[in-house]
Amino acid sequence: MHLAGLTRQHVGFCASGGLDSRTLTKKFVELGVKVTCFTADLGQPDEIDIEQIKTRMAACGADTVLVDLKAPMAEACFEVLQALAMYDGGYWNSTGIARAVTVKGLLPVMQEHGCGVLAHGATGRGNDQMRFERYTNVLAPAMKVYAPWRDPELLKEFPGRTQMAAYLTRFGLPVPKGHRKQYSTDSNLAGLSHEAEDLESMETAMTIVQPTMGVWPAAAPDKAENIALRFEHGRCVAIDGRPVTPLEAMRTANQRAGRNGIGLKHALENRIIGTKSRGVYEAPGMELLGAGLRYVYQAVMDRRSTLLFQQLSKLVADQIYDGRYFDPVTRAAQAAIAVWTAYATATVTLEMYKGNLHFLSLTDCRASLYNEADSSMEASDGLNPVSSQGFAEIQSVEALALARAGQICK
Repeated sequence: MHLAGLTRQHVGFCASGGLDSRTLTKKFVELGVKVTCFTADLGQPDEIDIEQIKTRMAACGADTVLVDLKAPMAEACFEVLQALAMYDGGYWNSTGIARAVTVKGLLPVMQEHGCGVLAHGATGRGNDQMRFERYTNVLAPAMKVYAPWRDPELLKEFPGRTQMAAYLTRFGLPVPKGHRKQYSTDSNLAGLSHEAEDLESMETAMTIVQPTMGVWPAAAPDKAENIALRFEHGRCVAIDGRPVTPLEAMRTANQRAGRNGIGLKHALENRIIGTKSRGVYEAPGMELLGAGLRYVYQAVMDRRSTLLFQQLSKLVADQIYDGRYFDPVTRAAQAAIAVWTAYATATVTLEMYKGNLHFLSLTDCRASLYNEADSSMEASDGLNPVSSQGFAEIQSVEALALARAGQICK
């Protein structure tokens, strides 16, 4: 779909209020395209007052509908945590899951306003373009999608930020002044990503990033901080004995883990379209809650369950990254994971200290498979060491057969 085909359409534009979205909105208005902006409130930690987006977009000639999606975002965080779904490089894919929540939450509101086209400002070189498009396809098949930064006409007019700034200046619209940005950011309740600009060079240290959700470990307090996390069926329901909703849990975990330098990750990841991308990610709350739940899972899962869970965890992470969160295979994986979350009830106490999480205790875990007597190196009423002799002899049958057959690589 191209710009010329929008003149008879009502476009619902996913707007962030930044330079890109203001440029595109103004261009739509200038060409006579009927456009309404839609912004998802995902609990963005870098937005001091998200209501200001309405003012910025109104100056460009369009109304903005702000949709509160903080509760659905928190619920999505919990679903990701239950699967411990960390993507390539071992980081919490906060941007990927946010796109699922955003599109699902904005589409019905766009339709209520009579929009027939969803437009987004995702670059034609990244992952988000695929996520916006695919989620729109599966959730609202009749809705058309317009990707401005894949339109040759717009790419020719606006090859970079300089041209966008000059365009807005022509209309007397304010543009950011000062030094060039060192990197771009995208944030929500789950975390914050830093990428592009100076971070594109592998010779640039990740420490050029100024954390928004917390601090670098070196700047964290010199005194350790303890935190008790109560999980029921794989969901954090209380922190330090105080009941919490998913939204409260995420906010509290973000604040407390962030101030202790928890959850900063570097990733050189494999993009959907086959290229590699470098990012620095902040996800203090996800890292804290994920670590706590991981200890519960270690207690309640047997060896084969652990192996299958790890495979399903990776599958869910890949599905989120690829914009396939609502697909049948994702739901099937989550249904299987629910078998284990049914037993994942316990209280975990952790120590946070300068970017590290230390295990302190696991209590009230009724489904735990751990038995001190069985594992003890001292005399106990647990497993009789003599009983292992028969198991060792049975194991040796295969080992000796392989050796005699010459199939062992020496």
